[in-house]
Amino acid sequence: MTCNTAYLLQVARFAADRHRDQRRKDAVAAPYINHPLAVAELLAVDGGVVDIRLLAAALLHDTVEDTDTRLDEISQQFGAEVGELVAEVTDDKRLPKSRRKELQIETAPYKSERAKQLKIADKICNIRDIDADSPVGWNLERKAQYLQWAVRVVDGCRGVNPDLDQLFEETIAKARQRLGLG
Repeated sequence: MTCNTAYLLQVARFAADRHRDQRRKDAVAAPYINHPLAVAELLAVDGGVVDIRLLAAALLHDTVEDTDTRLDEISQQFGAEVGELVAEVTDDKRLPKSRRKELQIETAPYKSERAKQLKIADKICNIRDIDADSPVGWNLERKAQYLQWAVRVVDGCRGVNPDLDQLFEETIAKARQRLGLG
């Protein structure tokens, strides 16, 4: 086993442990860890990402935001580089949700290239989930609002990974078509 493989497995185990009691908001209440795993896989497979630190951050991208994990824990266990990247994509939950969403749009163009790729992959995975099995209680209007917001965030992230840019376009077009949004 390579050092990189062992490292990523340690990160995945940490993320799975931290998200162990969480479920997605879909009808089947899928284990939450499926989402960070999907984001990391999308970056590696579809985005051609081989940057081990970016893949680690993908696995950890929601731990600080959605669990009691602290950024210093991430940095201590997986390195300052990963901690900084996780911090870059973590919303401040002390702010109202509407402000957090606005900040994602406003700050997207100023993120690092790594963070931009992670944001695009995260939005692709979320849109796929909304399209395939949307959160319980989401009507068409809420789905449409999410898609519009995701496009605005991703617009600030484009240009660092053409494969991800193209996949986002395909994903958003498919979701709009399936939802009857034109």
